[in-house]
Amino acid sequence: MSSDQVIAIVMDDKIYEVNKKKLIEKSDYFRALYSSGMKESTEDSVQLQGLSVPGLELVLEFINTSKVQIVNETLEDLIETASFLQVTSILKLLTSEIRLDNCVELYSLSEVYGTHDLHNACLKYMSCYYHPMLKRPEFISLPSAVRNQVKEMRMKGTATLVAIGDFSCLSLDVPDQDEPWSMLRYGEVEQRWKPLANNLPPDMTNVRGYGSAILDNYLFIVGGYRMTSQEISAVHCYNPCRNEWNQVAPLNQKRSNLKLLAVEGKLYAVGGQCLGTVECYSPEQDWWTCVSSMPDPLAEFSACECQGMIYVMGGYTARERNTNILRYCPTSDAWVVFRPCPVHIRKQQMLSVEDTIFLVGGYTHELEDGWQLRRPSQTEDMLTVQSYNVTTSEWIHLKENTSKSGLNLTCTLHNDGIYIMSRDVSLPTSLEHRVFLKYNIFSDAWEAFRRFPALGQNMLLCSLYLPNVL
Repeated sequence: MSSDQVIAIVMDDKIYEVNKKKLIEKSDYFRALYSSGMKESTEDSVQLQGLSVPGLELVLEFINTSKVQIVNETLEDLIETASFLQVTSILKLLTSEIRLDNCVELYSLSEVYGTHDLHNACLKYMSCYYHPMLKRPEFISLPSAVRNQVKEMRMKGTATLVAIGDFSCLSLDVPDQDEPWSMLRYGEVEQRWKPLANNLPPDMTNVRGYGSAILDNYLFIVGGYRMTSQEISAVHCYNPCRNEWNQVAPLNQKRSNLKLLAVEGKLYAVGGQCLGTVECYSPEQDWWTCVSSMPDPLAEFSACECQGMIYVMGGYTARERNTNILRYCPTSDAWVVFRPCPVHIRKQQMLSVEDTIFLVGGYTHELEDGWQLRRPSQTEDMLTVQSYNVTTSEWIHLKENTSKSGLNLTCTLHNDGIYIMSRDVSLPTSLEHRVFLKYNIFSDAWEAFRRFPALGQNMLLCSLYLPNVL
């Protein structure tokens, strides 16, 4: 076969001349045709039918030049023709051209034409950019089964403990670098912390009193105040699928010392310094709206989500201790006094598993003799874990650790336990020195780990699904 032999491709009274060698190299259809031994394999022209002219011209341009113009208006023509002529390199190229404005159409076309790799690439892209996709009408119009599959794919990585903070004196077995690591991940097999990223947004440095929550495997950090005591309304979002931070719509009100909670696909910024107001963030609209305020502004209160409701405990109003458990129902947008609280608590971290709320650290004060705890109330600094069942109203003092601090700690639910970063109050160490331990919620036991390999303040511990390949 001559290397410069030209084949005339005829369709709809149009003739396109293409180098035969390039046809065989780029198209499995033509490779099979010219190796078939049939009469057509010896002819110098090929008649095609049923394809679109724009699609054919795009594919032949790629065969001739190895380049193709990919625009939304001709995507279907391109994929139909590339699939028919089996130009797999175009279909492979399309997997790297997926964008927010074309991924749903590419996904739908991959379903029609059976392009498996493109189909999977579109699902992966929509999963990686799940919240931006929620804002697109064409994504919402996809079958619910597909949207649920995309959401579930965000949880397909490895559940990993992640620490964020202003780290100093970091002792990790990694090369030195100009910028300190601001995010670490915990390797449970090796039982050691490893670098994750050093790309914390500059305007998040030295921010205190922020709220944090995980929604759809995105980490949100909301509000807070800078060292100048200036409150902020900024909202930052970390996407572990991309290992990158982005800003989303800011709060309507600047607030610090707030609680940020994820409930039924939305975020709720509850209270704050001298604030009883509540704002709700919807990823579909990328906007915060005001919802019903708490009955009173509270300071040093605790809050968590439990079975689709928001529970608020403890703290102080402007006049007195808050001795009620408050409950907020997102569906009715209403606060109620759920039950009186058997103790007065403040500065606890609250987490929930099914219908049980766990309260970690903070201060606990008994109110009356009628409520029985496993031990007397304490005001000294020690690490405690208590539980409250919202169904039975049973309040149990589970565990204490007198050598660890119950204040200024950070904790998160992860696998079978509550992982806690605290301080060792039995040693004359600085306030910045951290210890790392776990409370197993099933065995009611402490598990100790090696010391956290860094000094630092303003730390946050959370659990995220990280991609298996970082």
